[in-house]
Amino acid sequence: MKIAVFLPNWIGDAVMATPALRALRQQYPDAHFTAVVKPYVAAVLDGSPWFDDTIYLDSRGPLQQRWWAVAWRLWQQSTDWAVLFPNSFRSAFVPWLAGCRRIIGFNRYARRWMLTDSLQPLWGDGDLQPTPIIDDYNRLAERAGCPWPGHRMELFTTPQDEAAADEVWQQTGLENHREVVCLNPGAAFGSSKHWHAESFASLAQELVDRRGSGILILCGPAERQLARTIAELSRRPGVHSLADHPVSLGLTKACIRRSDLLITTDSGPRHFATAFDRPVVTLFGPTHIGWTETYHPLGIHLQKKVDCGPCQQRVCSTDHRCMKLLTPGEVFAAAQRLLAPSPKRKAS
Repeated sequence: MKIAVFLPNWIGDAVMATPALRALRQQYPDAHFTAVVKPYVAAVLDGSPWFDDTIYLDSRGPLQQRWWAVAWRLWQQSTDWAVLFPNSFRSAFVPWLAGCRRIIGFNRYARRWMLTDSLQPLWGDGDLQPTPIIDDYNRLAERAGCPWPGHRMELFTTPQDEAAADEVWQQTGLENHREVVCLNPGAAFGSSKHWHAESFASLAQELVDRRGSGILILCGPAERQLARTIAELSRRPGVHSLADHPVSLGLTKACIRRSDLLITTDSGPRHFATAFDRPVVTLFGPTHIGWTETYHPLGIHLQKKVDCGPCQQRVCSTDHRCMKLLTPGEVFAAAQRLLAPSPKRKAS
């Protein structure tokens, strides 16, 4: 049997799909699994044992990645089933055009007629209810014949990822610190998720001064200047960033895997910590926690109740109070709860 799995289009969502992906592979060990994925998401699952083949799907990419080319390839491979993690119309149209005899997905965006197995989202008062995406993904696996997958998210690193992280640790001297805290200030969703650079810098100062932590500021290619700014504002030699390193999702995974704590906006790398069973403090502003709840026992969510939120908007149209009201002191206190007790200082 040949099964095409259309993976989520967001990095964090791809991580939340891993319990379902693992369940599918375990339920059908002899099937040939093809991942259909956006190119920028693919590296999230590098090193995983769940797929035999990968097809990139990108409406703006090379011709071989366009939807009609992907449908043609799936048809050539005589793909039997498709499991759809995205809810878009196109993600159903491609396997329907490819002649897949079973297509499993949620009934969204007028695509019901293409699905052989249609799941209903949870509605209330005319709107979708904020339900954990990880549970929706598990429902897809269940419909495909799997036992309930549970909530244990899982990621892997490659030897290349670990070698790159080794180099960062050696060049920055992080290997000499009693603990390493990673800060992740970016958010691809939009600026409304950002916590101010000055707040991240103040937090870094507290972690260095009061705990002796080594700090590593994570970043993607578009966030290098933000990471540099936070490091410069902190004015502490123990604060470093990835801004001048060859950044990648693999490097970010490897750095989080070996850290003692991640402090992050509500963005994709937040879920890397959960998948590697690392403690994580997540700073929520405009987004509803209910959508991305991961049931992580080592996770703390911080969010201020404001009359305009959670608004789910990419850009704040008012004064960004949901993030401004979060103070470095509050975040530091949450970090203290998750980190090992700091050594007592000797009286001078």
